[in-house]
Amino acid sequence: MYRTFLHSKIRDVRITGVNLEYEGSITIDEEYLCESGILPDEEVHVLNVNTGTRLITYVIKGERGSGIMELNGPAARLGMVGDRIMVLTYAMLSPEEIAGHKPTIISIGSRQKLKCS
Repeated sequence: MYRTFLHSKIRDVRITGVNLEYEGSITIDEEYLCESGILPDEEVHVLNVNTGTRLITYVIKGERGSGIMELNGPAARLGMVGDRIMVLTYAMLSPEEIAGHKPTIISIGSRQKLKCS
């Protein structure tokens, strides 16, 4: 039996832009994706610390070093520029994989460039 565990987490990051006129997703700085192990087009859960909302969407790779964290399409209605969020992914693990599993958790904090897109 496979079980679902946290795989990656980006924390201490803020929304830098919202773009309602887009088909949907979240755009994330390529540097953050590399550090966290999250891939473009991967399913992510986005948790808004300010509002308590949680949404499921997919990732679009943003410009490396830009600090971009932009909610697109309908997701843009679930956050405002400046809101603190967390981005999580999960993995299905076999019983043999569980003991050795350690999620990748990165904290962005003050190194994020807060430019509104």
